[in-house]
Amino acid sequence: MLCTTLASGSKGNCFFIEGESGALLIDAGLSVKETLLRMTAADLDAGKICAVLVTHEHGDHIRGLEVLMKKLNIPAYATEGTLHDFLHNRRTSDKPIDCRVCRHDEECTIGDFSIEAFKTSHDAVDPCGFIIKENGLRFGYCTDTGILTPPMLEKLRHCDGIVLESNHCPDMLANGPYPEFLKRRIRSQHGHLSNKAAADGMRLLGKDLPQVILAHLSETNNTTERVTASARNGLGLLYNDMSVIVATQCGTTKACPQHLSL
Repeated sequence: MLCTTLASGSKGNCFFIEGESGALLIDAGLSVKETLLRMTAADLDAGKICAVLVTHEHGDHIRGLEVLMKKLNIPAYATEGTLHDFLHNRRTSDKPIDCRVCRHDEECTIGDFSIEAFKTSHDAVDPCGFIIKENGLRFGYCTDTGILTPPMLEKLRHCDGIVLESNHCPDMLANGPYPEFLKRRIRSQHGHLSNKAAADGMRLLGKDLPQVILAHLSETNNTTERVTASARNGLGLLYNDMSVIVATQCGTTKACPQHLSL
């Protein structure tokens, strides 16, 4: 299984998960044109995609969803609350599209993939992360959450690799240009994980976490250097035993080079 970051951040999020006989997208926060351009640049085959998994309804995660579903003739899977909000409040067309419900802690099958949604903590209607399994491998995806709860960590503990949010440096956020109400939102339990919270989570997972992509970095309140330093400090000697990649938003005309191979 191969996870490729196409985009990660407030301007759009999209991850390509390729298995032995098919592929999935997690979120569709770029335009369809940009998504396909980045796939081509990363030598990824859009024809392999059998579904889009949607974490929640915010624009940086669903901006290109409806058009992409129609262009590739694929369904979208999300929690009931996310789908209800998308279908009734976010759509630009009344033409039928294939939306399917996935419920927290219940597995469903998409081709050769087994998918399980789990609850996250974000200011969205019904946000979730995903566990994806194929041929004995287990991959976890957890971004856009203000906290890592024990049940979330237990889901991620048994994964061969994960994508985990490391959104902001607390000092940069506190001293940065955002208004106070937005700072409170970001650092709340329904906001975004700080670098320290992400590092603490990785430390709790310990040697059960061989590979990680740290994702959804704030372009205003974080840097790749601070993310890396926080992860290294938090993990100590465990850092050298892991493959740690820091995902970026990346440019508008090239695919992101971050790959995680399970």
